[in-house]
Amino acid sequence: MIIDMIGVAVDAGARRERACEVVGLADRTVERWRGADVGDDGRAGPKTRAANAFTPAERAKVLEVVNSPEYRDLPPKQVVPRLADDGRYVGSESTIYRILRAEGQLAHRGRAKPRTVRSLDEHEATAANQVWSWDITYLLSSVRGRFFYLYLIVDVWSRRIMGFEVHEEESMEAAATLVRATCFVQAVDPEGLVLHSDNGGPMRGSTMLATLQHLGIVASFSRPSVSDDNPYSESLFRTLKYRPEYPHKPFENIEHARAWVTAFVAWYNAEHRHSGIRFVTPDERHDGREHAVLANRVSVYERARRRNPNRWSRATRNWSPTRAVYLNPKRDQETIAGALARADS
Repeated sequence: MIIDMIGVAVDAGARRERACEVVGLADRTVERWRGADVGDDGRAGPKTRAANAFTPAERAKVLEVVNSPEYRDLPPKQVVPRLADDGRYVGSESTIYRILRAEGQLAHRGRAKPRTVRSLDEHEATAANQVWSWDITYLLSSVRGRFFYLYLIVDVWSRRIMGFEVHEEESMEAAATLVRATCFVQAVDPEGLVLHSDNGGPMRGSTMLATLQHLGIVASFSRPSVSDDNPYSESLFRTLKYRPEYPHKPFENIEHARAWVTAFVAWYNAEHRHSGIRFVTPDERHDGREHAVLANRVSVYERARRRNPNRWSRATRNWSPTRAVYLNPKRDQETIAGALARADS
């Protein structure tokens, strides 16, 4: 049958070598089969049954035990030790799993909902105000056990901080107000804008979700219990808290915290050369000034190369603008975009 299938493929224009590769055989093997006129598959297989294989009666016993009222709601890893406590052994966990799989019974057991596999939200930004990321971080106060909460929104493409607030509590109302105010102050049309966050209460609260729906913003969330699905906000918070100017002592009051964050945002947007966007400032990239800045750097390097050509064995440094930016990129995109998920400083 394989020989006939390969013959049909070759007659249709396929290369025989490629057709053999598709069915998992070497071209020489098919040649040998055709020359020997073997007809049936001549490959040798196991001639005997494994000595330690379960007999049909033993397999039936395993199924009887795991489907009994006492064990039918338990996974094999719970069944095996319970049987051992009762002085019984019907098979190992792997054997029970294998038998259940063969019988089509390998399904979630028990009343709890089965684990759901959450897909990873992947987004591509090619311009400002396409994808935003936001999160909340703690700021220490002078009262033990009490914190101030920094709400902060960053544009993924330009890394520019678009809006922030410092509050004394976490709430979905404060988050919703920040989103509305940021869109208004920055004169951004929110329709179709993607806003990514983790799964915290303020992020998934009814007031927040209703606000996003009303504004036409697409809500995007990290996978549950996955800490690195919101990398741009997390790396920004790290930059904030490791600045030399960050207070060594807790903030005395909320006004002190707000004043410090305001100064940090001004520095970050206007002065900080960001490594993920060719070391231009977020403001320069957001406003479109990065092209002139990077073109000037290219001119500087070209002049330096002409003065001392022997010092340049390769092309000058790449100062071309970063085009697309990915939020939680696919594996193949990571090789193109670099380590964007870990970028920042």
